[in-house]
Amino acid sequence: MEPNANNNMHPDNCLGITPMEVHKVVPPPHRSTIQKLKSKLKETFFPDDPLLQFKRQPLGKKWILAAQYVFPILQWGPNYSFKLFKSDIVSGLTIASLAIPQGISYAKLASLPPIVGLYSSFVPPLVYAVLGSSRDLAVGPVSIASLILGSMLRQKVSPINDPLLFLQLAFSSTFFAGLFQASLGLLRLGFIIDFLSKAILIGFMAGAAVIVSLQQLKSLLGITHFTKQMGLVPVLSSAFHNINEWSWQTILMGFCFLVFLLLARHVSMRKPKLFWVSAGAPLLSVILSTILVFAFKAQHHGISVIGKLQEGLNPPSWNMLHFHGSNLGLVIKTGLVTGIISLTEGIAVGRTFAALKNYQVDGNKEMMAIGLMNVIGSATSCYVTTGAFSRSAVNHNAGAKTAVSNVVMSVTVMVTLLFLMPLFQYTPNVVLGAIIVTAVIGLIDFPAACQIWKIDKFDFVVMLCAFFGVVFISVQDGLAIAVAISIFKILLQVTRPKTLVLGNIPGTDIFRNLHHYKDATRIPGFLILSIEAPINFANTTYLKERILRWINEYETEEDIKKQSNIHFLILDLSAVSAIDTSGVSLFKDLKKAVENKGVELVLVNPVGEVLEKLLRADDAHDIMGPDTLYLTVGEAVAALSSTMKGQSSSYV
Repeated sequence: MEPNANNNMHPDNCLGITPMEVHKVVPPPHRSTIQKLKSKLKETFFPDDPLLQFKRQPLGKKWILAAQYVFPILQWGPNYSFKLFKSDIVSGLTIASLAIPQGISYAKLASLPPIVGLYSSFVPPLVYAVLGSSRDLAVGPVSIASLILGSMLRQKVSPINDPLLFLQLAFSSTFFAGLFQASLGLLRLGFIIDFLSKAILIGFMAGAAVIVSLQQLKSLLGITHFTKQMGLVPVLSSAFHNINEWSWQTILMGFCFLVFLLLARHVSMRKPKLFWVSAGAPLLSVILSTILVFAFKAQHHGISVIGKLQEGLNPPSWNMLHFHGSNLGLVIKTGLVTGIISLTEGIAVGRTFAALKNYQVDGNKEMMAIGLMNVIGSATSCYVTTGAFSRSAVNHNAGAKTAVSNVVMSVTVMVTLLFLMPLFQYTPNVVLGAIIVTAVIGLIDFPAACQIWKIDKFDFVVMLCAFFGVVFISVQDGLAIAVAISIFKILLQVTRPKTLVLGNIPGTDIFRNLHHYKDATRIPGFLILSIEAPINFANTTYLKERILRWINEYETEEDIKKQSNIHFLILDLSAVSAIDTSGVSLFKDLKKAVENKGVELVLVNPVGEVLEKLLRADDAHDIMGPDTLYLTVGEAVAALSSTMKGQSSSYV
């Protein structure tokens, strides 16, 4: 059928309406159900169209492209040169100087043996170098994932009373984190992590940074008996209830090295070319503090040290993975939470630096790379790893050209594991605490928080909920609260879509929001509304009630002004991208409701599937009549004005 057969001029000399050609509203091309389903699935799961590169290619070329897709190293590896290697070896050695002390520190943050942090800086970077698509991402343990892993596992198992079980659960959680991450990439479900909005991440990271820093009071003050809880109140309470355990020697050393590390960070931030200052400061702090402790026998004067560390490369740990028993639920939950957080951080960091160098990072490839990295890591005595912002920033500033910088870092850690472990025996815990505090301070982003306040107050509230939830309740509960509020915001937008009253811009056939454009004026006898959301079962009741209320409000205003009542209700559907059966029923019910008020319902520019579904449902032609469907609001007003005899119009 032809929904609008009018294709002529509609002059109305009485009203002074400028004649306007009325264009026919054309139904979309017919597509079968299979074609529609195929298109929808493609847009949902394959928006980047990864198979496009295989079209019209010979079979041999397809196999090569497939291998390069799975192993990105095959794409850039054949063209690798010594010139690139010179840049990568400098950046690799630079990030190794940061990764070694951070690896030890973050393992202690997760309540794991310090050696596990170094193991996690050896195997995962090698895996990522083969599978990852980012040139700048520096892989290893990160503070937030370490904090979450340790805090969640400590709820049931004590790392002090049962260290072996705790270690087994940590490796098992890493396996499930990797399995979840790789599954998201393989099944093209990466959009799930988009529920962690920028506002949530900023608030969550800031709250976690505060908690991580407060946890370091144990090391910075030399306290022996310290709370395992993560909230602000219990941590501060524990610190001040154990004043008798404070060690002035520890406090003095911690203060000096913390100031040194913060100054180094400040210098590198002010002058990015001096990136090596902040990159080398943690390792230099470890070396200097170890020498001081060894020279003055400070371990006998209140300063705690790491102690003897095991030498050698990663021992296999696949026999330590738990896939049954009473703790299975705990490790799955821990793996899920740490997997989401570390995956979000890694992809965000990779995309940030890819944008700076103008290249693309494939999100699904990254999910599979990070996931497989953690699965393999769980079998080689590693815990959850991802791309860390601090190390990646140093890697970027040091001039990394490819993922070979991760290989160089890994080799450096390997040498450390094989030959240099005895040197860390006298490294004081207080310096590791200072390194952690310096690293996590960068997670507190005040400019971004101010920008969110400036742009969207609701997002600012979400950010605060994430922050205070993490600080006062727990890390995982704070994240859950913020996600719940964000989902509630989405539900509000779905169930309470915006409807705007449109008016005419004088001298044109353009119609815009009356409350936005002050020059816009109402057209007597017309109520013109724009619906700016998909119409579905969740919002049809609200839309019907709101539209009828618009009519009542309009008629009340017109009565006060003693002007004409409404003759036509025009609904601009240009912004309605989808509709379901409940939405189709809305128009039928609305037509009956407004006809009882003596008002005619007119639809403007229903697009795509909206028009298609309305045409299918309009067997009686009671919705889509020739005089009730138009392409633009201007054409609708011009055509319908001729039916309003004896009334004046301000439309020009």
